[in-house]
Amino acid sequence: MKLSTAVLAIAAMTFTGPALAQTKDAMMTSPPGDPYVQVSDVLPLPEFLPGLGTLFVDPGTLPAGPFLSYDHDGKLSATVYMTPLEELQNGTAYDGLSLGADTVTGVDIYYNAGHPGVEAPHAHVVLFHDDGAKGRLAE
Repeated sequence: MKLSTAVLAIAAMTFTGPALAQTKDAMMTSPPGDPYVQVSDVLPLPEFLPGLGTLFVDPGTLPAGPFLSYDHDGKLSATVYMTPLEELQNGTAYDGLSLGADTVTGVDIYYNAGHPGVEAPHAHVVLFHDDGAKGRLAE
């Protein structure tokens, strides 16, 4: 399926993306600082989303992100991208996406029908930054 290939390509491209403007050390704990905003402060979403954690995003990078995902202790646990399916089907490429952290121990990709902030159906591409990250974000 072409869409699956495109979404996997997005995940692979993130490994070669440029460094974020913030230093990696500054982003390892919540809050990451400017230009990031806490998603729950600007959208009608809970502060902690099970499976995604507490999200921060630079509004200038929407819709794809990266969204920085923190666990309950404020540890950066994942980098999340939200890529609208229609845009992918129409040939939009999300090149040069940045990572919150250099280490990626696992990747989940799944469909989302839309929610405040990214209303269109889209794929969530979640890159976990350590072996326990997925479990910490699920709680």
